[in-house]
Amino acid sequence: MQLLYMIEAADGTPAFKQPVGELQKQLDKSRELFVYLLYFLTEVARYAEVNARKRASRNLPTEADLNVNTKIAGNQLLWQILEDDSFKKAVEKDMPQKLIDRELVKKIYEDLTGTEQYQTYIATPSRDKNNEKEILKLIFTHLMLPNEYFITHVEELFNNWDDDAEMIDQLMMSYLQKPASFHLSQMLSEEKWIFAKTLLETVLEKKEYTTSLITPKLKNWDAERIAILDMILMRMGVCELLYFETIPTKVTINEYIDLAKEYSTAQSGQFVNGILDNIHKELTEAGKINKIQYKNKI
Repeated sequence: MQLLYMIEAADGTPAFKQPVGELQKQLDKSRELFVYLLYFLTEVARYAEVNARKRASRNLPTEADLNVNTKIAGNQLLWQILEDDSFKKAVEKDMPQKLIDRELVKKIYEDLTGTEQYQTYIATPSRDKNNEKEILKLIFTHLMLPNEYFITHVEELFNNWDDDAEMIDQLMMSYLQKPASFHLSQMLSEEKWIFAKTLLETVLEKKEYTTSLITPKLKNWDAERIAILDMILMRMGVCELLYFETIPTKVTINEYIDLAKEYSTAQSGQFVNGILDNIHKELTEAGKINKIQYKNKI
């Protein structure tokens, strides 16, 4: 959707002559952002050892300086991430260590040590998989994301943060749930990449035809005054209805209603719903929609 909008706004300039290649670039930027956030998270957890060394090396260390709890630095999930080949290769390739703000890492670690959850975590001598996971989630969701200095820092490094923030948040939660199932060299599975590439190519190739289906349904609306994003979403929706036989029509329509509500105007969800529903009925009556029906096996 974002790339199609950029292509439309560019109005035929040479910048997007290779849309699939541009799509890959956008995905690469999202991957680099994700790797950086993950690396930052691991550095916050590992800072416990850095803090312990610094405090112990003071000229007159107190008892507290000599007994800093470093349990989180040995977090089982943390080390599962650090020892993962996919993570190691991503760090080697993207070099997030060159971008990281060490003072910000320190500040977020200090914020962590002041939380009730952290105090409960270090007070528990045993290691529980769920607790190991939850303390890392806490760092990301309650200390990194709400921190305005951290977000400003990320925005300065990655101009795609505003567009990707929600997706990255969901990906991080999924990753922390099952890190072994992710390959950080590729943000999308092969199946999802093929779908994204095919949808992009289809929407561009069928622009004239899908627009011809949408325009008569606009009634009193001037097609040229419709929000560009609404037209793109409707073209995408029509392409899914016609050319993606494994996606149920209801799923398609609901998805584009949600996207319109989230990214376009306040009235866009209802508008897109009405147009797509109308086109869906017309295409169904003409026998142009053919979907594969999957039945649950008993």
